[in-house]
Amino acid sequence: MKRICLIATGGTIACVPTENGLFPELTAAELVKLVGCESDEVQISCTDLFSMDSSNIQPEEWCIIAEAIRDKASSCDGIVLTHGTDTMAYTASMLSFMLRGVPVPVVLTGAQYPAVYPNSDGRRNLMDAVIAASSLPGGVYICFGGSVMLGCRSVKTRTTSLNAFESINYPYIATITDGKCVLLHKPKLSYGFSFSASIEPRVALVKIYPGMSPELLDSLKDIGMKGVVVEGFGLGGMHNFRRDHTESIKKLMEAGIPVVLTSQCLYEQSTPDVYEVSRALKDAGILSAHDMTTEAAITKLMWVLGRAHDIESVRRIMETDIAGELTEA
Repeated sequence: MKRICLIATGGTIACVPTENGLFPELTAAELVKLVGCESDEVQISCTDLFSMDSSNIQPEEWCIIAEAIRDKASSCDGIVLTHGTDTMAYTASMLSFMLRGVPVPVVLTGAQYPAVYPNSDGRRNLMDAVIAASSLPGGVYICFGGSVMLGCRSVKTRTTSLNAFESINYPYIATITDGKCVLLHKPKLSYGFSFSASIEPRVALVKIYPGMSPELLDSLKDIGMKGVVVEGFGLGGMHNFRRDHTESIKKLMEAGIPVVLTSQCLYEQSTPDVYEVSRALKDAGILSAHDMTTEAAITKLMWVLGRAHDIESVRRIMETDIAGELTEA
């Protein structure tokens, strides 16, 4: 018999209608009873951490979730984490780093519509997640809409559709078909479980847009940011005259604040190595996110800054594949 631990944090899957709108009230045990996901082959234990809309999930909650998973991992065969969809990809990415090499599958799932609704996708998603957590190797995953994705490669790409998540720049791990987990791609395993709840949340995410004032970037040092992720155009371009973003980034780097360059495009890599417009970024020593998702880049930078305090150490770890988030050059 597989022993699965269900950890509930709220989200749409746990919502019920109230006078003020949908609010996550269902407990983990109530979800199990509603969905009927226990069987002769699966025994589920339940833990309730929060009843929160995922828009309110922040680094403090990530630490609580990671510690709960760490404490449960040695006494079960798999873990299912119910979570709101809006920040699920951020949580899945951060857990991939905080729980590096976790020995059991940790499967995040949720719903676009509350599980109490008769035709909710949450019922199938939770059942599928239990199946995935009973079948997959250790690692952090998202199971949604019948697909299983590596957590640190997942992005929410749709607001209401039932196939809300996509796997970016990485194969889908599995599909759940006729009550079975069909493995499509075996992820590279990280040897040895390493837990760390030391993260630096003072990281900024800036999306470059035509005409953006460089003063926005200049202000980040003054408000105490310890790292920056910049979404550039295409491969990573940005203004280098009239409104010179590259000069502002150079100043941040000279102040010891690592700046990571990623792309506004979901697919394929970012790099400052191709176009003349990015030459100043390369010369300034900007870090490249390569083919990481924005969610992975920002959570990894928070995690890296929890253990590295000079730019070259940050660069070395950011350019090392930790949990499958990066296709190494």
